[in-house]
Amino acid sequence: MKRGTTLFLKTAIILIGLPVIALCIFVIPEIGNFAAELYPEQTFLKYLVFIDLYATAIPFYFALYQSFHLLNLIDRNQAFSDYAVEALKKIKYCAFSFSALYVFGLPIFYLMAERDDAPGIILIGMVMIFTSFVVAVFAAVLQKLLKEAIDIKSENDLTV
Repeated sequence: MKRGTTLFLKTAIILIGLPVIALCIFVIPEIGNFAAELYPEQTFLKYLVFIDLYATAIPFYFALYQSFHLLNLIDRNQAFSDYAVEALKKIKYCAFSFSALYVFGLPIFYLMAERDDAPGIILIGMVMIFTSFVVAVFAAVLQKLLKEAIDIKSENDLTV
């Protein structure tokens, strides 16, 4: 396989990461300020929103980095290696932690939705939780399949 065959996927990973940076810079501070306006007596709520949303960016970008690493392994013809299994394992853990962080942050957004009478906030949170959970399950399935393929390949190499 030639180098650069995954250029489209690498570009897609970069393009996925750019809007999230924009959200972290421009939208999350607005959400935190909105939470502070809704509950002026509870100043810590703004910081809880910041902590939760910025904390979810960490596993998101780490998963993107691992995806980029996985594509590099594919370019180097090392797709069926233990490194690829480890990358999928890390992506799985990142997706589970992303989902867990949104689960822990959902009560904060429930308070905001209740005060502002905006049930769509809860729906968006639930979509984020279930989407990342689906990614985690898909990564787990791929990890298991890849591990079994590597075991079969190594068994076939030993029998020849």
